[in-house]
Amino acid sequence: MTDKLFLQDAYLKSCEARVEALTAEGGIVLNQSVFYATGGGQPGDSGSLALEDGRSIAINTCIKGENDALVLLPADGPVAGLEVGHGVEAILDWDRRFAHMAMHTSLHLLCASIEAGVTGGSIGAEKSRLDFDLEDSPDKEALEQRLNDLIAGAHDVHASTITAEALDAQPELVRTMSVAPPRDASGLIRVVRIGSEARPVDFQPCGGTHVANTAEIGRVRVGKVEKKGKQNRRINIHWEPINP
Repeated sequence: MTDKLFLQDAYLKSCEARVEALTAEGGIVLNQSVFYATGGGQPGDSGSLALEDGRSIAINTCIKGENDALVLLPADGPVAGLEVGHGVEAILDWDRRFAHMAMHTSLHLLCASIEAGVTGGSIGAEKSRLDFDLEDSPDKEALEQRLNDLIAGAHDVHASTITAEALDAQPELVRTMSVAPPRDASGLIRVVRIGSEARPVDFQPCGGTHVANTAEIGRVRVGKVEKKGKQNRRINIHWEPINP
């Protein structure tokens, strides 16, 4: 089991860690990690590992392994000389991670702006999309304005956990029609709320990483709205980050 530091603080860019296991394919399992593993439509993080001997190992992505382990996949395959127990520094490609955070939060705002179930989705650093159980296409200009108004509203984003019983009592929280809500080792379900507890903009189960406040996103642009079946509309959004 890998201690998922990104669930405690999505803004950690690096951490000291110990090699817990090495897979037959050359994957690296750490005792704790800032790397998010591919899941829920969000890509796994990339970055590097700084080894004790001074080498820097490029990490292509992170995937889920057995027993709740997170597996880092080196860009060049198995790392010579790396052994269980060795210390490393795990370092994120922070610009890419933050882009995923901004886009993930933007998709939650999109979800809150469309009155329909979600049938699929994908997060990218510049372009993301959600598929909705929807017969008619929304007004793109009105939708884009609503999204950017919500972003400019500077709503705080909070993560917490609820019990399965509490979720069962609020089935409307589950917007995704094909993906089960994420549960931790104790069976609790992680939820993300955008806005205040009294008047949330969005509140739903989610295991991904998010910005702390919507104002950090900048702006988004609504791209193509594609027909993917009689009852399915794919809405693409593009990220326009704040200029430094």
